Amino acid sequence: MNFRHLILTGFLSFLLTLSVAAQEQGQLFNSYMIGFYNLENLFDTIDSPDTNDSEFLPDGANKWGTYKYTNKLQKMAYAISKFPKEMAILGVCEIENRLVLEDLVSQPELENRNLQIVHHDGPDRRGVDCALLYDPEQFEPTNVISHPFRSELENFVTRDQLCVTGNLAGEEIHVIVVHWPSKYGGEKRSIPRRREAAYTTRYICDSIFAIDPEAKIVIMGDFNDDPTASSIVKHLGAKGYKKQVKQGDLYNPCYKIFKKGIGSLAYNDVWCLYDQVIVSAALLNRETLEDLTYWKSEIFNRDFLTEQKGARKGYPKRSFSGGVWLNGYSDHFPSFIWLIKRANNE
Repeated sequence: MNFRHLILTGFLSFLLTLSVAAQEQGQLFNSYMIGFYNLENLFDTIDSPDTNDSEFLPDGANKWGTYKYTNKLQKMAYAISKFPKEMAILGVCEIENRLVLEDLVSQPELENRNLQIVHHDGPDRRGVDCALLYDPEQFEPTNVISHPFRSELENFVTRDQLCVTGNLAGEEIHVIVVHWPSKYGGEKRSIPRRREAAYTTRYICDSIFAIDPEAKIVIMGDFNDDPTASSIVKHLGAKGYKKQVKQGDLYNPCYKIFKKGIGSLAYNDVWCLYDQVIVSAALLNRETLEDLTYWKSEIFNRDFLTEQKGARKGYPKRSFSGGVWLNGYSDHFPSFIWLIKRANNE
């Protein structure tokens, strides 16, 4: 056996050891899943005078009554119930208010999860917000700030960016949940909006780094851009390769996933990866694993979430398409990362 083969064999053995250990909590390592899920228009059936929710009312374009709302809740609850048991934190977007989240986490499929809610009403014209669900046995929030969209370009209002600081596995971690502006109105017109959204997210990160240069930050959300877009790479500064990452930098594991042709949503037979989870440098390169360390990333594209036949075979099985109710889940697949930590160090 030559030296190169010896190194490769040892490395594969090390990865296998981590894989087994992370799944068998309590032996060598504990694993913690942090995920993001765009819930695709989780609206209640009540008219809200402060937002434009007319589409999602019983007499609206989508005929959004109790039956459809109840089915939507059951579908989303079932999907989340299939997420790994190690799920500590789940960011969500396209939710109308706290009420729909309370209805969601109280579904029978999620009763044993005991998920708690962090939510602030934002200024979005449709009334959709970002929010955080968490397992109180794993994560304890200590501070919450809802950051408004910062822009000098135009009089444009969009979702706030939610920053939740808390304790995970005995360590402080900052979780930022975003839903950047869509491409509504066209790519060219909307690029500056996502650039400004990236600057807002970067401002939040830099404010945290100014206090703690070694801060552990996780940014997740629907960025409405792929990992290779300038908004992500240039303006947010999320790098696609670990070797490029230095203190104060961000690493985007979804970059390599996207390069493999994997996406979280599809449009006109083209896969996009808008749903991303990005981490700060402090969560990388911890060889001893005495602290929380980034382990792996995944797009959760399971069969039950996927169209199995027809023109959209392989696409996410969505709730609506062309105004037609499909009684599916979401037009986005969830995106996950795992963090690991040596069990005897907690």
